[in-house]
Amino acid sequence: MPFSALPPVLSAALSARGYTAPTPVQAAVIEDDAQGRDLIVSAQTGSGKTVAFGLAMASELLNGGDHLPQPGAPMALVIAPTRELALQVSRELEWLYAGARARIATCVGGMDASRERRALSHGTHIVVGTPGRLRDHLERGALDLSSLKFVVLDEADEMLDMGFREDLEQILDGTPSERRTLLFSATMPRPIVQLAKRYQTNAKRIETISEDKGHADIAYQAVTVAPADIEAAVVNLLRLHEAEVAILFCATRDNVRHLHSSLVERGFSAVALSGEHSQNERNHALQALRDGRARVCVATDVAARGIDLPGLTLVIHVEIPRDAEALQHRSGRTGRAGRKGTAILIVPYPRRRRVEGMLRGARIDAEWRRAPTLEEIRAQDRERLLAALLAPVEVDEGDRELATRLLAEKSPEDIAAALVRAHRAALPQAEELVEGDAPAPRERREGFDDTAWFRMSVGRSQNADPRWLLPLICRRGHITRNEIGAIRIQPNETLFEIPSALASRFIAALKRTEADHAEDDIAIEQADGPPAGGSGHGGARRGGPGGNRPMGGRPAGGPGGPRRYSPRPTQGGPRGPRRG
Repeated sequence: MPFSALPPVLSAALSARGYTAPTPVQAAVIEDDAQGRDLIVSAQTGSGKTVAFGLAMASELLNGGDHLPQPGAPMALVIAPTRELALQVSRELEWLYAGARARIATCVGGMDASRERRALSHGTHIVVGTPGRLRDHLERGALDLSSLKFVVLDEADEMLDMGFREDLEQILDGTPSERRTLLFSATMPRPIVQLAKRYQTNAKRIETISEDKGHADIAYQAVTVAPADIEAAVVNLLRLHEAEVAILFCATRDNVRHLHSSLVERGFSAVALSGEHSQNERNHALQALRDGRARVCVATDVAARGIDLPGLTLVIHVEIPRDAEALQHRSGRTGRAGRKGTAILIVPYPRRRRVEGMLRGARIDAEWRRAPTLEEIRAQDRERLLAALLAPVEVDEGDRELATRLLAEKSPEDIAAALVRAHRAALPQAEELVEGDAPAPRERREGFDDTAWFRMSVGRSQNADPRWLLPLICRRGHITRNEIGAIRIQPNETLFEIPSALASRFIAALKRTEADHAEDDIAIEQADGPPAGGSGHGGARRGGPGGNRPMGGRPAGGPGGPRRYSPRPTQGGPRGPRRG
C-alpha cells in the first residue's frame, strides 16, 4: 500500500516530513493482509517502526475520516522501555497525527505525575508511557483502558530484559479483549513468544531484519589486542574514526566511570551514562551529545537502552557483550534509518574463540583487524586537515585584515605550519600500543645458561601468542623483554625462562602485582624445570601438579577461560566489582 492510499491527513504529514516511499516495516504493516490483525514485528531500531505502528493504527482511529473524535478515554496505548524512547515516540506521533487533531499524553518516570494525571483526566486519544508509570496511573484509577482499540509494545524484548514483565502483564490484563496488540521486538527470545501467545490472537508475523546478518547498515569489525592494550585501542579507534558521535559500551558502572575519566583527561569531549546517574544528569548528557558539546558517550547496556542519537555512527564494545542478542542490541544504536554505521568489538587475544562463536550466532560477518597504529592515525589526520583547510569558507573583513598582518610578519609556509601545529595540538594524543611484532627465533644468549622456568595458565587453545604474552610477562614481573629467554607455547599452558639470578625478584614482583592484574585471569607459577628435552631446546612437556602456588589470577589449570577485562587503572587501587 503506497502512502497515497493512506488517509489524506497522514499522507500530507508524511510528505511534509520528506517521506517519498515507505520503509520495509512501514510497507508491511499497512498491507491488506495486516489490516485488523495482531502483529508481531521483528524490526531493528531506527527502521521507521514508530511511524509504522502509527500508520497501522490509522484506519481504526480515524474510521474513514480526517479527524479523531472528541478526546476521552485513550484509544491507543504505546508502551516503551525507557523515558527517552517514550518521549521520542510521542514526538513522532505528534507530527504524524497533528492534522487529525490528536491529543497525545506522555506518562514516564522522572516527570510530574500529578500533571500527567490532569492530562489524562482532560481526555486524550493516544497515551505513550513506560511500564512502571503506566501501572502506577492504572492502580490510582487515573488511566482508563476500557476504550482501547490498540496496544503497542515497542522494544518488547528490552522491556522484559529490564524486569518489566509483571508491569506489562498487569497493564495488558486490564485492556479490552477485542483490542489489537502490536508487538515490536528486535529479537524473539522465549519470553517474548510466551507473551505473544498469551495476549495476541492469530498474530501475523512480520520479519524485516535480514536473515543473513544482523544489521545490513552496520559494518562490523573485530580488533584483536593484548589485554594491556584495551584502553589504548579505544583511544586510537576514536582518533582514527573521529565520529560525529560514538558510544562505548562497558559492563559495569565502575568501568564506565574509569573509562570516562580517562578519556576526559586525554582531551576527549565525553559524557557517561550508567545506573549511578540521575535522570537530570542523563538529560544533560544526552543534550550535550545532540548539540555537539560532547562526541563520546561511555555507557552500560541498560543505561543506553532507548536513547536515540541521530549522529551516532560508531559503536565500540570495550567489553565483550554477554551474548549475540546483547551484541545486536548494542550495535543497533547505529546504522539506523538507512544511515551507515560501524560497530567494533575489542577482543583480547585469549577471548577470540568466544567472540568468533558469538558472531556466528548473530549471523554477523566481521572484519578481523589489529588496532590502529600511530602512523595510520597520523595519515588520517593529514587527510582530514587538508580537506578542512581546502574547503571553501566565508570570511569577513576582520579576518582578511588579520591575515594581511600575519603575511606581513611571516611567510605563507610558516603561517600554514603554525596552523597545522595548532590543529594537531587540539587533538587528543594517540597511543602507542604495548604489543609489538612477535620476536624472531634467537640463539642462546649470554646470561641464559642458568635459567629458571615459569608456567602460565594459557596456551594455544586460548590463542596464546608472544605478541601479547611478552608485554604481559614484563608488566606482571617487572622485567624487560631482553630478560626473557625461550617461550614454549603448548595446548593449554605456556612455559618461559628467565635468568636464575632474576628469579627471586621476578617472583616478588608477581606477588606485588597480583591484585592489580587480577582481570588478566592468567596464573603464573614457577615450573619444576624446563620442558621435556632439557634446556628448552627440545620438546615441551605438560607441567605436573606440583611446584609453587600460582602468583596472580586463579590457580593454573582451573576451570573457565579468562575473565572479562575491566578497564580500570592497573596501578594500585582496590579490585573493581564483578559484572552486574
